[in-house]
Amino acid sequence: MNIDIICVGKLKEKYLKDGIEEYKKRLSRYCNINIIEVPDEKAPENISQKEEDIIKQKEGFGILKHVKDNSFVIALEIKGKMMSSEELADFIKERQVTGDSNLTFIIGGSIGLSKEVLQRANLKLSFSKMTFPHQLMRLILLEQIYRAFKIIKGEPYHK
Repeated sequence: MNIDIICVGKLKEKYLKDGIEEYKKRLSRYCNINIIEVPDEKAPENISQKEEDIIKQKEGFGILKHVKDNSFVIALEIKGKMMSSEELADFIKERQVTGDSNLTFIIGGSIGLSKEVLQRANLKLSFSKMTFPHQLMRLILLEQIYRAFKIIKGEPYHK
């Protein structure tokens, strides 16, 4: 299975980089994982709706140019479907069985995802009703993908 994670913005914090590298190493036993960073647009403090839409659209174009035509796209979206770790494992296993071997997870920037990105998504997935920093979300997502593969293989870790 090939998994792309497309993220808005560069990661700066060493502790997050270290955690992400650790989970990429662990996941290498189960899948090919690729993290693609697209530039984030600077947003003014008191941003208007129009300015917000323009920024999301620019970031969205940057995201969409990295989405492969044959990929099943999962956008991380606070209003999306919530899943347990076991349900995520079942979802990934089902994708493997049905031949959807290319998954693309998308993590937007601080103001979210453009309507074009959300329209391209095959699934909108929410990890919580809470808001997380998008940089931290990379680490959380990788940990949950790793947990899903451990569940699929029946290996200890997830309890």
